[in-house]
Amino acid sequence: MSSSESQDPAASSEAQLSKKAAKKEAAKQDKLRRRQEIAAATANLSVDEADPLGGNYGDVPLVELQSKTAADVGEWTRVEALDGALENQAVLIRGRAQAIRPVGKKMAFLVIRENGFTVQCLVQAQPDAVSPQMVKFAAALSRESVVDVEGVVSIPAAPIKGATQQVEIQVTKLYCVSRAVPTLPINLEDAARSEVEIEKALQAGEQLVRVNQDTRLNFRVLDVRTPANQGIFRIQSHVGNAFRQFLLSEGFVEIHTPKLIAGSSEGGAAVFRLDYKGNPACLAQSPQLHKQMSICGDFGRVFEIGPVFRAEDSYTHRHLCEFTGLDVEMEIKKHYFEVMDIVDRLFVAMFDSLNQNCKKDLEAVGCQYPFEPLKYLRHTLRLTYEEGIQMLKDVGIEIEPFGDLNTETERKLGQLVLEKYGTEFYILHRYPLAVRPFYTMPCYDDPAYSNSFDVFIRGEEIISGAQRVHVPEYLEQRAAACGIDVKTISTYIDSFRYGAPPHGGFGVGLERVVMLFCGLNNIRKTSLFPRDPLRIAP
Repeated sequence: MSSSESQDPAASSEAQLSKKAAKKEAAKQDKLRRRQEIAAATANLSVDEADPLGGNYGDVPLVELQSKTAADVGEWTRVEALDGALENQAVLIRGRAQAIRPVGKKMAFLVIRENGFTVQCLVQAQPDAVSPQMVKFAAALSRESVVDVEGVVSIPAAPIKGATQQVEIQVTKLYCVSRAVPTLPINLEDAARSEVEIEKALQAGEQLVRVNQDTRLNFRVLDVRTPANQGIFRIQSHVGNAFRQFLLSEGFVEIHTPKLIAGSSEGGAAVFRLDYKGNPACLAQSPQLHKQMSICGDFGRVFEIGPVFRAEDSYTHRHLCEFTGLDVEMEIKKHYFEVMDIVDRLFVAMFDSLNQNCKKDLEAVGCQYPFEPLKYLRHTLRLTYEEGIQMLKDVGIEIEPFGDLNTETERKLGQLVLEKYGTEFYILHRYPLAVRPFYTMPCYDDPAYSNSFDVFIRGEEIISGAQRVHVPEYLEQRAAACGIDVKTISTYIDSFRYGAPPHGGFGVGLERVVMLFCGLNNIRKTSLFPRDPLRIAP
């Protein structure tokens, strides 16, 4: 065999590595070249040069930002509203300088962003209108600075790829309202990059910056500016509003309960304890006790949206020490299924509303974190706990009959339910009493089970609910059996001594709903400023 026919594996591997290194070096040099071009384009003008058109640009003095003069906010046009209908019209916009690209000494392009919408702006030197110094001022702006731009709307001949709005503003005035530092701790372009994009680049021999989760959370005020994060928290806002509006339409009353309480609301040691004027107290693990007391106070149907505190050391993808609780409590006439009926209709209506009204936000999330739309039924599937256990047993998974499901078995059951029933949203009810809180009502036909339920999305639990014990003597027994000092909840128990209707309710974490609806892998992505066992700032 000739030498040309033989292949040295080591030499081949080295050649591949050399190609990757060459590509990486070429990309680095190209980036350096672009920086040098920008520097050269802006270096030859002196900031001290007298400019008769100097009033058309500059940094806004602090005195002008101290509410010196009242203004009609209608003078400003939202970037979202910029379209072809405004051609040849003068507009004033405010936004962030997302991108700045000088082209020589007499032209610079800016991309201005407001609430996720972007528009391209052209600053071009023109006699008696735009000076070269103004072009330099524009080119020297730091990215993410807040600016006011005045100009005339035009429609370019070719489509604009780098902005959401398909018009261009010919800039006549440019004022910097707030200047960002020249070097940002994280680059928004890097923070907005998807894992798919990073992996593709690696396969092509290019290494892109990956912003890790802790870095994102340390500089959260920058991180939330990315399109995906803007989408996530607008979706979260819609979830809260859909929750509130549906319940109001069903005759519920919104209440606000205290978060400082004398005893634990759920039992156990996972509470944040504190001193309350010399007396022991803690942060509420839920509004459970007070929303039940509100039912005893004849409100009939109540709900609350508020903070919930859990001191447990859970270092998981789905637990937080503080989250936003969506809580419901209501009288029931005959059966705890009445509460499940509300859950069913509430969440189907919520999912429908999200799919209909949050298309752009869902698309923005999906671009960075790809996910499949949630599969759910018009009438939510209901299975008993025993039926769920049997489904797991049928595939060889043994579960303690009176124990609880763990994360792994929840996911497996979710997979089985999807395969059999075609839904990722379902209710599992009639749980063993031993795994439920002290205030849960036992089943009439078997006290080993309870009138309780959990609700799951994509194989993870998001809702826990039940009929409550409303008989004070039995409630005392259940509390003592669960290790709760009855004295610390005496006012709660006493509220049932004055006549209490049968009632039930449920609670759900807002962040977890958004996380699972959007198929995200970590609840910290859906908490604006998350609090977990290791993080209490920013």
